[in-house]
Amino acid sequence: MSSLPCLRSIQARYTTVATVMSLIVVTMIGIGLDLGVRNRIQAGVFEETQRFATQWIGAARDGSVASRSSPVSLLQVVNSHGRVVASSGAASGRPPLSSVRPPADDRIRHLTECPSRGGCVMLTAIRVSPQEAREVWHGEPHVVYAGMVQPPILAAHRLEILITAGALAVVAIAAGATWYVVGRTLRPVSAIRRGMSEITVSDLSLRVPQPSGQDEIALLARTANQTLARLEGAVEQQRRFASDASHELRTPIAGLRTQLEEALLYPDDVDPRDTIKTALSVTDRLEAIVSDLLGLARLRATGPAQLESIDLGVLVTGEAATRVNGVPVHARTAQDVKVRGNRVQLTRILDNLLDNAQRHAVTGVEVTAERLDGEAVMTVSDDGEGIAPRDRERVFERFTRLDDGRRRDAGGSGLGLAIARDIAHAHHGTLQVEDSPQGARFVLRLPL
Repeated sequence: MSSLPCLRSIQARYTTVATVMSLIVVTMIGIGLDLGVRNRIQAGVFEETQRFATQWIGAARDGSVASRSSPVSLLQVVNSHGRVVASSGAASGRPPLSSVRPPADDRIRHLTECPSRGGCVMLTAIRVSPQEAREVWHGEPHVVYAGMVQPPILAAHRLEILITAGALAVVAIAAGATWYVVGRTLRPVSAIRRGMSEITVSDLSLRVPQPSGQDEIALLARTANQTLARLEGAVEQQRRFASDASHELRTPIAGLRTQLEEALLYPDDVDPRDTIKTALSVTDRLEAIVSDLLGLARLRATGPAQLESIDLGVLVTGEAATRVNGVPVHARTAQDVKVRGNRVQLTRILDNLLDNAQRHAVTGVEVTAERLDGEAVMTVSDDGEGIAPRDRERVFERFTRLDDGRRRDAGGSGLGLAIARDIAHAHHGTLQVEDSPQGARFVLRLPL
């Protein structure tokens, strides 16, 4: 069954729960208060009536009762035949206050009598002891009744009415306070919801209102803004990536199309073998770009997978030994330089750095792996022209190729160093260009 429409809001639900709970608690307190007050008043009244009844037993020895001014104004002495033999002024002319006669083994009884006319009377009935009965009434048993009109607070359920009114007032105050406090607490949530509804994919620069403090709602707003900032950065990065990729792919595709159209239009002037060779070269470059794009996207989506313990020194030594073409690669490694990572991805970093270094080196490349300041540090250095300080960060941007790199390798994708840095970040490490006496020096730092 669906919830009631009026209870769909948190404010209404919390107020309802608070009202029901406060009603239960106040009801229990009211019942206890009613019983306590009633018992306390009754105990006081019966204590007073018993005291006066005891005093009147002594006063009745001569067969008469003296008149006294007291809240206990109704006093009677009744014989065994139910006839009133003595009474106070207020009880004069009235029938016996009660027909209850205490037994011999229980001389004192407290009771409340409510005649058909008039209010209820709270009284104490005391059976005269046999000795006193012999002395005063020749052994005939008598009963002394001492009573007073029931206090107004106990009559006609006035006490219950007062307690119920007070309980309802407390419940109403609790419900109103809960409604106000919850509404005030949730007011920032409504502002956050309105702010989120205004945010669209075309404009992610908007932020939700962020209240002050460190409560849960403030932390929620702060987290939402941080998420929006990351989302805006990711969308902007995706847009730049799509723009750069389309630009990089458009140029070789346009060149390939021109060459193929030229071969069709001028079959006698164009050598088909040269056209095919050129087309294959362009296709290789397109394949390299697409492969790097897919690898970069896959890396950003999943991060490193299948982590294992890898000795970085062994990895460097093995990869350096496979570099038989191009300028020589010299490896210098320390022992027990172990990291946790993905072997394929770390090998991809090393391959990209070595390819870049061999492309720019003059006589050789040096690669090292060692432990330094609690980290695993791998360096790849060449003796080429080096990288200007202003370009040391730019070389890690996607599709960035410096003039020297274009001249030495026109078929590169411009994604190798960007992929290498992303892999380093995915392994909680860093990759950057540092100062070197000659050439370029790439430094990879990873947690041991």
